[in-house]
Amino acid sequence: MLRLSAFSDEISLNLDEQIRGCQKYQVTHIELRRVGDKSVPDFDPATQQAIRDKVQAAGMGVICIGSPIGKVKINEAWEPHFEEFKKCVALAELLHAPFVRVFSYFLPEGESGWSPWRDEVMRRMRAKVEYVKDRNVVLLHENESHIYGDTGQRVLDLLKTIDHPKLRAAFDFANFVQVGEYPEKLWPLLQPFVEHIHIKDALRSNKKNVPAGQGDGHIASILADAYTRGYRGFLTLEPHLTINGDYKDQPAELAFKVAVDALRSICREQGIPLPAAASKAM
Repeated sequence: MLRLSAFSDEISLNLDEQIRGCQKYQVTHIELRRVGDKSVPDFDPATQQAIRDKVQAAGMGVICIGSPIGKVKINEAWEPHFEEFKKCVALAELLHAPFVRVFSYFLPEGESGWSPWRDEVMRRMRAKVEYVKDRNVVLLHENESHIYGDTGQRVLDLLKTIDHPKLRAAFDFANFVQVGEYPEKLWPLLQPFVEHIHIKDALRSNKKNVPAGQGDGHIASILADAYTRGYRGFLTLEPHLTINGDYKDQPAELAFKVAVDALRSICREQGIPLPAAASKAM
C-alpha cells in the first residue's frame, strides 16, 4: 500500500485548516512548507512547537520538510544559506520527519551554462550530505525547473557523483515536462535513486499544471511500474492547480479535492492500493 501526503499549504496557509483538509481527504502526512506568512526556515520556536502539537494531536505526521534550500543562485553567499539548511534539519528532527527537500541552485544572472559551476554545486551538496550523515534525516533532491538538477541527466550526474544514501531523489513529473524532458524516459534511469514521489502533472504544449493523468507526465504508467518494483513510500500531492492551472479563481480546497480524486482514480485503475481512511502517523 502507498500512502498519501501533501504540500498542505495548497489547501490553506492556516495550519488548522491544513490539518482539517488533509483529514477530510484521508491524507495522513504533511510535507511542511509554509504556515501563515512564513516558510520553514523562518518558523520561530513557538510556531514549531504548535505544529508539532497540532499534527500529533490529529494523529498525523510530517513526512518531509519542504525547504527552499538550494533555491538560490550558486554564487550567493554559502554560510548564511548553510545556516538556513541547519535550521531545516533541526526542524525535521523536532517533528520526526525523515526527509528534507533540497534543490541544486540556479545559475548566476546572465549565465547560460553549468560547466563553470558544476564543481561548486557538488561541493555544496556534499557539505549538506556530510552534515546529515549521522542524523535520522535523508535529503531529497527535487528536479525544480532551471536549477542544476532540472534535467534527467544532470539529476543523475548529481546523484552518482555524490553517491551517498543520504541524498536521494524526489521525482516530480510536471517539473520535468515543463523543462522539455520526458518523465517516461527518465524514470528507468532515476528509479534506483527515487525515495519520494511528487504528484504534479503538466501539459507540454503550454506548461500549465493539470490534475494527475491529464497531462504529459505519464503518471499512471510510472506509478504502476514503481509499485511493481516495490516502491511503498509516499505519493505527495503538490498539484499547483491554483498557481499555474485552471483553478486560479476557485477555492483552494476545491482544487485540492480535484487533485486527490484524480490521483485516487489513477491508483484504482492501476491496482495500486491507497488507505481508504486516515491512519495513525508513522
